[in-house]
Amino acid sequence: MDRVRPRDLTFLEEESPETPQQNATIEIFEPGEGPDALDHARLVALIRDRIAFVPRYRQRLQAVPGHLANPVWVDDEKFDLAFHVRRSALPRPGSSSQLLELVSRIVSRPLDRTRPLWEIYFVEGLEDGRVAVLSKTHQALVDGVHTVDLGQLLLDLQPEARALEPDDWAPRRSPNPATLLGGAVRENLTDPGVLLDSVRTGSRALARTADQRSERARSFLAAAAGRRPKSRGVINGPLSQQRRVVTVATRLTDYRLIREAHGGTINDVVLATVTGALRAWLMTRAESLGGLRQVRAVVPVSVIDEELEATSLGSQIAAHFVDLPVGEPSPIVRLHQVSYSFQAHKDTGRSVAANRLAGIAGFAPTTFHAIGSRVAAIELRKGYQLSVTNVPGPQAPLYAAGARMVASYPVPPLTPGHPLAIGVTSYDGGVYYGITADRDWIPDAEVLGACVREALDELIDVSSPTRQRAPRGRRTTKGTSKRDS
Repeated sequence: MDRVRPRDLTFLEEESPETPQQNATIEIFEPGEGPDALDHARLVALIRDRIAFVPRYRQRLQAVPGHLANPVWVDDEKFDLAFHVRRSALPRPGSSSQLLELVSRIVSRPLDRTRPLWEIYFVEGLEDGRVAVLSKTHQALVDGVHTVDLGQLLLDLQPEARALEPDDWAPRRSPNPATLLGGAVRENLTDPGVLLDSVRTGSRALARTADQRSERARSFLAAAAGRRPKSRGVINGPLSQQRRVVTVATRLTDYRLIREAHGGTINDVVLATVTGALRAWLMTRAESLGGLRQVRAVVPVSVIDEELEATSLGSQIAAHFVDLPVGEPSPIVRLHQVSYSFQAHKDTGRSVAANRLAGIAGFAPTTFHAIGSRVAAIELRKGYQLSVTNVPGPQAPLYAAGARMVASYPVPPLTPGHPLAIGVTSYDGGVYYGITADRDWIPDAEVLGACVREALDELIDVSSPTRQRAPRGRRTTKGTSKRDS
């Protein structure tokens, strides 16, 4: 029996209706034409073909009687791929806003704990004939050590799918309660670490129940009095059970232009863009900057560090904290301040080059984002205000069952008290932002998305004043303007 590790169990224990612990990704495809076009049936066949590489995706959680030890992962004897790979559609021609509204509702719902902890939605009806694939996976499932994200395995470098050996998987019989109980007792007697984990699990469960009851009581009293819960900061506050997702597509050439003019890295330019967007967005709100000069952000970074848990990605992921200078009016100064913050990290020799990460087999950004969100959750008590995960991906087109992927947007999870999170993925000449916001606390998340574009344009202007940019076109379902297509 494979027992749930303490760190993975933390994500299960801390989950609540307001904080579903799950990562998501929106991928947009040109489905192709004719009988070989990507449709729901071909996606199901592709997943059935590749799922053998991630056995955890066919396992469910099984609790131990009396909670004498952590739960175990067991094969789901009733595993039903059709339950996990679902079909949806927008009214044709579906717009980007309609797609994002559907995504927002799907990612707001927690996963079913009685089944393997993942879902994939095939969404038809987008304008220009495109389709979307939305994947949703629990944070306890993907650790980068024993399990990578299924999305990393579904994409190929060529339109022709790789030939694989047939999968003859058959579920192992689930252990009965007596077997689980006997195994827990033996492990508690022979391994003090298991006993300690069990005690900690029980203590955390009791503390969490007390905290939840206290929070519900406060929310009830505030609602009865007609008061909105008091904010703990301009971009921090309590969460509702609903999310809002915003996507922004930009071009990698713009970031390279800025880097060449001012030095630093693409990551520095991305974070400077985020900083400028936050500044502009905050200034549109009633509270303006509210005296806020900096936003403390946690930015998971790839490092080589033998003291950290090894991953299958060739590097470890560590938290880096940076103060985003939202109070600084100059975009160039903001960029240099961000670059300076990361220079110390580069000087340690632990950092991993972006081109190395982009060269990892498969579409590794989905796994990197999953690990990054785990790191952000673990570092929650260090008092940051925002998590930003930026992952470089391959700069060549990838394909799923012959269909070319044209965009990939991360949808990072929210942590308690943090109603905003930002993920960024670069892929095939594009840089794609995924913004997750609490629907009630940040109802103007679309404004922040527009501010991302404006902040990038501002950096371009000060990097190449004579450069003539094409006028912005209308929005497409890809989340880009026509000039970005």
